[in-house]
Parts: sequence; C-alpha cells; structure tokens
Amino acid sequence: QVQLVESGGGLVQPGGSLTLSCATSGIIHFIHNGMAWYRQVPGKQRELVAGITSNGITKYVDDVEGRFTISRDSAKKTVTLQMNSLKPEDTAVYFCNVGGVWPWRSPGRYWGQGTQVTVSA
Repeated sequence: QVQLVESGGGLVQPGGSLTLSCATSGIIHFIHNGMAWYRQVPGKQRELVAGITSNGITKYVDDVEGRFTISRDSAKKTVTLQMNSLKPEDTAVYFCNVGGVWPWRSPGRYWGQGTQVTVSA
C-alpha cells in the first residue's frame, strides 16, 4: 500500500539547481517517520544523501553538505530535496525512502522508483 514516487530529475549543467520531490501515499503516520534521499550510480552501493527526522532534524553526506537541502511537508506528505551548485559527481539515480526515527541509520523497506539526475555540460 505504501507508494513513493520521485520526480524532478533531469539534465542540468554544472553549477545549476534541481528540486526533487517525493510524493507518498499509504503511510498512515507520515508525521512520525523519518524520510531520506539516497542515490546510486552503476557499480556503487546506494548511499544516503540526506535524511530528515519527524521533527525536522537533518543530516547530509559530506559531499552535499551546504549544497543540498532536505525538507518535508507533513500536510502534503511529501519530501523535497533542493539541490544547488550541482556537480558532475552528483549524477545518479535518486531514491526516496521511508525511514525510522533516525533515517540515516539504515534505510527503511519502502523505496520509490528513482529519478535520474544528470549533471553535465
């Protein structure tokens, strides 16, 4: 019943910005769940990009600190990843994930289908 749908990916030039959105459904207590964004490139493990707790505490992987911002809208049950100053190494498929109290500890079992972000001139 839980569904996560990512959107907002695309092709952007280095230094540009993109906003990824994750629309959720079927999460009864969305306000109680941590949420996270992960990314994955071929041949590499899926890695945490950003996480946010139910009360808005955030954590970012070092590479995106200061450039990306994760936020959540409890009324709309959505999670957003604002990505600024994008670099080619940010190129990956980005996934939304439903986490626990501390969503950066480990991923939850629900994932979206992913949205492709390509940073290239």
